Amino acid sequence: MDTLTRITRTVWHLPFPVGHVYLVALPDGGYAAVDTGVPGSAPAVLDALDRLGGSPHRLRQIVLTHHHLDHMGSAADLVAATGARVLAGALDAPYIRGTAPAPEPELTPAERRLFAGVMGGLSAAGTPPPRPAEVDRELHDGDTLEDWPETVRVLHVPGHTPGGIALHLPESGVLFPGDLIGTDPEGRRAVLGPGNVAREEALASFRRLVALGADTVCVPHGVPLRTGAREMLDAATPATDWL
Repeated sequence: MDTLTRITRTVWHLPFPVGHVYLVALPDGGYAAVDTGVPGSAPAVLDALDRLGGSPHRLRQIVLTHHHLDHMGSAADLVAATGARVLAGALDAPYIRGTAPAPEPELTPAERRLFAGVMGGLSAAGTPPPRPAEVDRELHDGDTLEDWPETVRVLHVPGHTPGGIALHLPESGVLFPGDLIGTDPEGRRAVLGPGNVAREEALASFRRLVALGADTVCVPHGVPLRTGAREMLDAATPATDWL
């Protein structure tokens, strides 16, 4: 059974070896998922939902921070099982739908070594390629999600992918940064996510997210930041990461 950890009153963290999933309780008794893990993760997500008391049809919404396989990988399977609507950044929507080829990241030597290990592990585990998923709502910078426990601000944060998004909940100080921000395995240092299509854009997006002053940062890779997030982000040196 996968560990399910409560992060805030309405947010739970479901960790995976590659790409975490966050479940959010909605006011109508349903749930939203932020990202979906690699292909094959749907049973674990549905099991976590069941442990929270939510039958599959109560997964109302899937928000994809971007199109990479460890984020959209199980979206199609979850939609088939639950009927959930998919929301994603407008510029990444064609890649999620499978109607356009996704751009390749510009990898540093350190990133090449990291990605070779990650992809080798997924291949050895027999992870299939992600199935395309329909995007029901394309999100843009400045949009809001108003069916969550509090109003959510959508931020277009390009650089990791062209249409990557982050979700900011100003009232509670919660941030879902997508892959712009990660942490080391011990959760002691915040880093720029690797594998960006435009590094300088990614650095600018990283700094934009830091300026929000979030108290809780639900990173997709590493350890969620629940205490000392502001100080850790202020101390980050993203320009030197992965070089």
